[in-house]
Amino acid sequence: MKKTVILSGAMLLASALPATAWQGDVTVETPTLQLLLHAREGQDLHMAYFGDKTASLKELRDAGDDLNFPALPAFGTVDAIHLPAIQVEHAGGDQNLELQVTDYSKTSDGDATVHTFTMKDRLLPVTVKLYYKAYNKVDVIETWTSIEHQEKRAVTLKRYDSGHLALRQGDVWVTHLHGDWATEAEVTQEPLTRGMKVIRNSDGARNSHLDAPELMLSLDGKPQENQGRTIGAALCWNGNFELRLNTTDNRQHHLYAGIDPTAGHYVLEPKQTFETPHLALTYSNEGMSGVSRNFHRWARTCGMFHRGMNMGDILLNSWEGLYFDINEERMVQMMDDIAKFGGELFVMDDGWFGDKYPRKDDTTSLGDWVVDRQKLPNGLGALCSAAKAKGIKFGIWIEPEMANTKSELYEKHPDWVLQTKGRQLKQGRGGTQVVLDLTNPRVQDFVFGVVDNLLTENPDIAYIKWDANASIQNYGSLYLPANKQSNLYVDYQLGLLKVLKRVRQKYPQVVIQDCASGGGRANYGLLPYYDEFWVSDNTDALQRVYIQWGTSMFFPANAMAAHINHCPYWNTGGRTIPVKFRCDVAMSGRLGMELQPKDMTDEERQQCTTCFKDYKLLRPTIQTGNLYRLLSPYDRRGVASLMYTDDARSTAVLFVYKTENYAGQPLPRIRLAGLNPDKTYTLTERNVRTGQRPCQLNGKQFTGRFLMNVGVEMPLREEYSSRVFELK
Repeated sequence: MKKTVILSGAMLLASALPATAWQGDVTVETPTLQLLLHAREGQDLHMAYFGDKTASLKELRDAGDDLNFPALPAFGTVDAIHLPAIQVEHAGGDQNLELQVTDYSKTSDGDATVHTFTMKDRLLPVTVKLYYKAYNKVDVIETWTSIEHQEKRAVTLKRYDSGHLALRQGDVWVTHLHGDWATEAEVTQEPLTRGMKVIRNSDGARNSHLDAPELMLSLDGKPQENQGRTIGAALCWNGNFELRLNTTDNRQHHLYAGIDPTAGHYVLEPKQTFETPHLALTYSNEGMSGVSRNFHRWARTCGMFHRGMNMGDILLNSWEGLYFDINEERMVQMMDDIAKFGGELFVMDDGWFGDKYPRKDDTTSLGDWVVDRQKLPNGLGALCSAAKAKGIKFGIWIEPEMANTKSELYEKHPDWVLQTKGRQLKQGRGGTQVVLDLTNPRVQDFVFGVVDNLLTENPDIAYIKWDANASIQNYGSLYLPANKQSNLYVDYQLGLLKVLKRVRQKYPQVVIQDCASGGGRANYGLLPYYDEFWVSDNTDALQRVYIQWGTSMFFPANAMAAHINHCPYWNTGGRTIPVKFRCDVAMSGRLGMELQPKDMTDEERQQCTTCFKDYKLLRPTIQTGNLYRLLSPYDRRGVASLMYTDDARSTAVLFVYKTENYAGQPLPRIRLAGLNPDKTYTLTERNVRTGQRPCQLNGKQFTGRFLMNVGVEMPLREEYSSRVFELK
């Protein structure tokens, strides 16, 4: 039951503004962190503090802190050296907003409390609501805004950030992720110096290649994994974004986060409400890993679909084993192989569809979602039945937002693709790929129908891999009117969300993977509708150590699909890595395989069988445990190490990977974290290399205090050595 609380002195007004604005102090809090806000007479809302529960507004005032910076700086109000978080061009051309608080309410929303501040412009009928959602059981606060107006004509939102955070200037470092196809989530760390730093993505359809919409701010100098005051921020949006970090000369750092307004000014009609994406904020005194654990708990509570604390199946995906060269015989053979290994799911990837234009490569057929009867004469039903007979589940690949110009769909509906009338159509993957216009309700119905028809006709499909291999290259919509073409980037994403909501309402039981040329859609804008995401098209185990390390900063293990690949591996120039190392790296996420099992050696088959068996024992702790990153591969110390613990700190899983190898190499001692110092733990080596015995640490007992303060010497003599230990 929702309860609304209005603070004494707050005023609810239907039309005119009061002579003096609402004023008061507000604390937004979670179990261990708080956000302090206040309003003054005749002014807008101000932010005073964000961090752990060690401060009060009185103490901040007595300490001489400047508490006068707006929580949502508006253009025309802030001075020239600061930046606006919101800018509106009114119907008459006025660019200014002078916001003052007119109402405050606090309501219950399940396991969270929502604080709503209503602000109105002094002159024109524009209302801005600023929200803070504080979770009762996890240390995350979400913030966002809604904007509406009663002007006679449309207004234009020229900037509409989701949130803003002001920090005292100091030795602050930013950690953010950068990368491209096959090199996702590379960690970049740098100090904040005076001036502006901008992190932006303008792909249009997906936003986690190149720069990603998450960052961390380390307040005590160079970032550390398990100590130091650290703030985390994640913009929950799949489209174009802009994160701005502005360090001014008045001892302040400012973070602004929101949709990128470049080519994205939004035309808003009277009485229409525009709601910005949520910005998730967290804080920890336990360094970057502490921030990661906060995000992981929040994700499992509300940031993912039904995966939450559930675990993902061990699967085999057909892509790197066969690419487009699939047929019914090969599919059944691969199902048989994964079942013998102890796997639980088989996923048929690209190449199964097309009638007039059979899908033999990436140049045709997208949009024509009918079974290619030359490849699969008995249809999808036969494959579902074959999987069931082998005791495993069946899944399938689709790319419903895209089309090829060589397709029956494009021939029938050329107006359904994004384009500008009269301009040459730019085409992507395969020289023919284009993006469907999801601003158009008819196209939304079509995309929903792709999934609906597939699952209605084949109700035993348990898993969908939803791909998106194109950016928005053609900036234009034949559906949107001329004066709203600048709404395209936003309305595309809103159209996609409408489709996903319909899919999830009708098919909540189906597991859906979020894929986009690898990890192009690893974000919290879409993850509430998906169960996991494909981390990268690069499955090379050595490079995956780095990719998965960066990804783990914001996303939990049960959301990260990590697959054992074939070797030699073409994506990294034919590099060959032992199967033991490949298994150990894949075990640190949601385990799967991406190869052709019939081409595996006997050693590979035996090792993968052992891997699957041991992973099932360790899976609860890995996929739903608390992550502690111990030794970063980016520190170039030759070793990377991470571990997971359960909430009771009674069980843990430790991963150690040798990332460099040379004669006389000094290897660091591995000091663990997150254990109970007063308990004794027994180490058991898991996924032992085929034909070898466990190492000398197997069966040894140590106190948690020893493991965390002194640590252990890890036997890693050979190139690509790796170890996995269970601690109880």
